[in-house]
Amino acid sequence: MRAFAILIVYFVLLGMPLLLTRSDGGAAVNLVRFTLVTVPFVVVAVAAGVWGWLSVRFRVENDDLVVVTGVLRKRTRSIPLSRVQAIDVVRPLVTRFFRLSEVRVEAAGGEQSEIILRYLGRDAGQALRAELLAIAAGLPGQTPEAPERHFWKVRYGQLLGSLAMRLPVLGTFLLLIGSLMFMVIYGEPAILAVTVPALLGLIRSVVAPAVMYAGFRVAVSPDGLRLRYGMLETRMQTLPPGRVQAVGIVEPALWRSVGWARLEITVAGYAGDRQALSSVLLPVAPRSVCMGLVRLLFMLRDVDAIPLVPPARVSIALDHPEGAGADDVLFVSRHGWPGRRTDVIPVVRAQSVRMTVNPLQKMLGLATVHVDAPSGPIRVRAADRELGEARAMVESIAKRSVDPRNTPSFGN
Repeated sequence: MRAFAILIVYFVLLGMPLLLTRSDGGAAVNLVRFTLVTVPFVVVAVAAGVWGWLSVRFRVENDDLVVVTGVLRKRTRSIPLSRVQAIDVVRPLVTRFFRLSEVRVEAAGGEQSEIILRYLGRDAGQALRAELLAIAAGLPGQTPEAPERHFWKVRYGQLLGSLAMRLPVLGTFLLLIGSLMFMVIYGEPAILAVTVPALLGLIRSVVAPAVMYAGFRVAVSPDGLRLRYGMLETRMQTLPPGRVQAVGIVEPALWRSVGWARLEITVAGYAGDRQALSSVLLPVAPRSVCMGLVRLLFMLRDVDAIPLVPPARVSIALDHPEGAGADDVLFVSRHGWPGRRTDVIPVVRAQSVRMTVNPLQKMLGLATVHVDAPSGPIRVRAADRELGEARAMVESIAKRSVDPRNTPSFGN
């Protein structure tokens, strides 16, 4: 597989031009020249593939995953499985033809903490993942994978509809159609400066998510939520409830008319691009389904039952704060118009609680309360609160965050 990837790059960048370039000797000379250049590249690619295969060894030793890398200069990493943040099975498109998979182990430590074990057989990858998860949970490695209960599957038609039913997407589509009509009617190629960016924007906003989240399924198991999705590259994730730091319930304006919502999350252990790829817990579903999934994550608490106190009468925030409130476990903030967003964080997960006042708020006697989660897409805050209320909110959340009874546990 490694050699194949190298040869594909070679053929696109150099091999194909060698074959297509005209020469005085004709096709025979082109073929000889192509062969003379390609053979060394094949040798190098195969050597690189074998070297890469030899340079990675791994084993499970006691309760640790030991990974040895390098041939001439070896480096050994020992990762306690009890501290592993996530274990995913990923199957890129090319590997699926050969029934291969990658096991990606996310250890604490930031951008360079991910360990990728490739390429394993499909069944071997699943078995390794189950063994590592069992040891991480304090069970024998031979323990069978925990059973699961189906929770929800996103229909592909609903996924496509949700991606199209967004105001920015509809505006970009109208811009694309209008620019194409202008170019056809007036024959003005300069309009491509508008058409091409609009087309690329639609590909990024509609086509890419439609491919990434195809076949999205959620199942519930004793070890957490299991997610499976992907058309070209399939991915299987398990999210233990303790790794979910905050949740955002997103309801775009057009979705609210049909009762749809999207769940976004901040997950401990993912960093950088991997955090962005793992930030969607449910791309689209009826709002009741999303709220049911939030209840499973957060001690069966009903987010909608938590009373929200509206902000001060004079509100200057651009995101139209609707209200904020808390119970003994969760802090909830809701804002947005015409779309709406509800951010939820267990107070025990708050890394800090702070109050900020900008110059305009200072003139009006207002403040914003921030409940900071680990790095991720969820930013929980209550904007434009009166100063006295904001101070009381900060003190209350700070006291609740140190109560061990507030620690979420799956389904309890």
